[in-house]
Amino acid sequence: MDWEDVELAARHQILTCAELESLGVTKRMIWARVRTGGPWRRILPGVVMLRNGTPTRAQALEAALRYAGKEAVVTGLAAARLHGLEKFSPTEQVHVLVPHRHRRTNKGYVIVERTTRMPPIVTRGGFPTADVTRAVLDAARRMDESARVQALLAEAVQRGRTTPDRLREELEAGSDRGSALPRAALTAITEGARSVAEGWGMRVAARSGLPPMRWNVRLRTGSGLVLPSPDGWIDDVALAMEVDSLEHHLAPDDYRRTLERHNIMTAHGIVVVHVVPSQLRTEPDKVIAHLRESYRHAARRPRPDIVAQW
Repeated sequence: MDWEDVELAARHQILTCAELESLGVTKRMIWARVRTGGPWRRILPGVVMLRNGTPTRAQALEAALRYAGKEAVVTGLAAARLHGLEKFSPTEQVHVLVPHRHRRTNKGYVIVERTTRMPPIVTRGGFPTADVTRAVLDAARRMDESARVQALLAEAVQRGRTTPDRLREELEAGSDRGSALPRAALTAITEGARSVAEGWGMRVAARSGLPPMRWNVRLRTGSGLVLPSPDGWIDDVALAMEVDSLEHHLAPDDYRRTLERHNIMTAHGIVVVHVVPSQLRTEPDKVIAHLRESYRHAARRPRPDIVAQW
């Protein structure tokens, strides 16, 4: 047995006990090195880190895959992070998919999901990973807060990592279990909401009794000048609603861009209503009253020559 061979065989310093034994390390030697105060650490049943201390994120991922077996694939939030998504609370859990015939169970920080629908594998950060569409929906099915679900799916779509059509196809192909919140979030995204706050805005606007509000439309003047795209738009009176994502302490550049958008739209005769996310959540009736009054104001003046596309 050559300790150098052991180190070379260990990806991210992680090996299973079976792999160690195949390299000539006896069970007794393994036990001696992982005991309290020893130089190694047993991370999961049958999985050893060839050093002591807290594993890195890469070591935790590698250990989860070694524990789950050679065909295991990272999915859920762990995979979403590997795909570069970040608008969710970090978690130490690692969600992996394994073929249905496998008999591994959840252990420690590892969620093992047996499936008859193993996804195509893409490599991210050196790890076998489910494609982003499958990964975010696997995560969403286990969430119980609609805002978290919509934030995750909206980020994946907004960053161009997937599309509403691909998300819908994956939802239809999978189990109905845990699909209610992702379906609702996908409906809002399909209708134009690019964020959780815009989803709240949709629901509030729908209660206003006003003509339908379109979302993230493209605007131009009759002469062809392109204008900023508002969050919400009521076309018959050229009324825009802007959901300002940051309520306090806007960075100077963010504040400047908000003012520029407002000034350009109002200079072309558009009536602009600004709301912040907390108002949509806690004061929807006030927002509705403001929308109605702004609509009446917009209806009293001649409609400006603005063309909207959605």
